[in-house]
Amino acid sequence: MKISSDNDGQTVISTFEMTPGTCTDVLEALQDAYQTVIRHQPGFRAVAIHVNDAQTRIATYSQWRAREDFQAMLRTDEMRNRNRAIAAMCARFEPVMYELAATYSPE
Repeated sequence: MKISSDNDGQTVISTFEMTPGTCTDVLEALQDAYQTVIRHQPGFRAVAIHVNDAQTRIATYSQWRAREDFQAMLRTDEMRNRNRAIAAMCARFEPVMYELAATYSPE
């Protein structure tokens, strides 16, 4: 995954809050969703999944060709069911769409 200022797509950062006891379950559910469903959807480009040290938060950073591609993936019956199951394991689950404003890298 490369973050570039010439990216013309849609970025989605999703955060999941849970107890340390359910972190592994949420992580496995997310990995399975990306492996078996999401990465095969039209417009999907890449994802990175991050877990904090306390295992109380997971963040995903995904890139899509367009906002409509991400929204179409969310509307599939498969992902509606998966998202309900994931949300049930979390205290909070929030996907937010962003447009890239700037990038910086070492010279």
